[in-house]
Amino acid sequence: MKRTVATALVALLGAIAPAAAQSAADFPTKPMTYIIPFNAGGESDISARYQQAEWEAVTGQQVVIQYQPGAGGAQAWSQLNSLPGDGYTIMGINMPHTVLQPLAGSVGYKTEDLVPVHYFHYTPDAIFVRAESQFKTLADLVDYAKANPGLVTFAGSGSNSSNNLAAIRFNTEADVKTTYVPFSGTGPSVTAVLGGSTMAGFNYATSGVTQGDAMRMLAVAADERLPAFPDVPTFKELGYNIVGGAYRGVAVPASTPEDLRQRISDIVSEINKRPDFVQKMESGGFVLTDIGYSKMNDFVAARVEEYTEGAKALGIIK
Repeated sequence: MKRTVATALVALLGAIAPAAAQSAADFPTKPMTYIIPFNAGGESDISARYQQAEWEAVTGQQVVIQYQPGAGGAQAWSQLNSLPGDGYTIMGINMPHTVLQPLAGSVGYKTEDLVPVHYFHYTPDAIFVRAESQFKTLADLVDYAKANPGLVTFAGSGSNSSNNLAAIRFNTEADVKTTYVPFSGTGPSVTAVLGGSTMAGFNYATSGVTQGDAMRMLAVAADERLPAFPDVPTFKELGYNIVGGAYRGVAVPASTPEDLRQRISDIVSEINKRPDFVQKMESGGFVLTDIGYSKMNDFVAARVEEYTEGAKALGIIK
């Protein structure tokens, strides 16, 4: 009797083990939910929609996008680890938001609580002016700022944001004093530039696509010129060491097994290589990255160090 039960148990475990080992390889076998922690229409939504168009081609399953806006993304990120860790619910994740928010105060989560599995792009910071602005080049703006300390005003997407950090960095690199004016998002900050409420804007490069000829981009914080804006110089070309923007990726609940974390990262990486996706992203002013799960610890650690220094410059911490 005991031998029979033992034999049956061994057989059962033998049947289960291969199935468990194959789970990540077979994943997904049903539609997935992709939560965006912001309102529809922003850069996080646009890039996720571009991914959505490719998801079924790569996995054979659809991904359904849902929105959970609130507190600059903190509302959703604070609830991420309460979701099932079966791989079927993923969430958009942004930096520097997820570093600066916990540094600034209690937001219901800590940076180390979150499990990003892939960062697939960033939107570079860029300086914009109205098309009719007196500033034709970045040198024009810098000369004016040197002669008129504090009078150059930059609209930007929120306090303690990538735009805010870029403005602080620009003041240091160019040895000027400018005034950063935070708005509640990309849309309102661009409206401020277009309406003349501020002299310029530190916005994301993607704004140049949506606004057409209404604004002029003076410089972009990328390593190389963007395909969508081949005539716009990088800050590095102009002698300023400013590269970066808002990094966006995909995160999972902390209870998600390691093999599923890697599988989801691999899916995102494969989508990143698909020609239609690349064309849409680059035409939209996004810069593709391929920071997968195996590289995540080092990448996040480097960003935390960078943004912590930025937080000191912003006065968030001492």
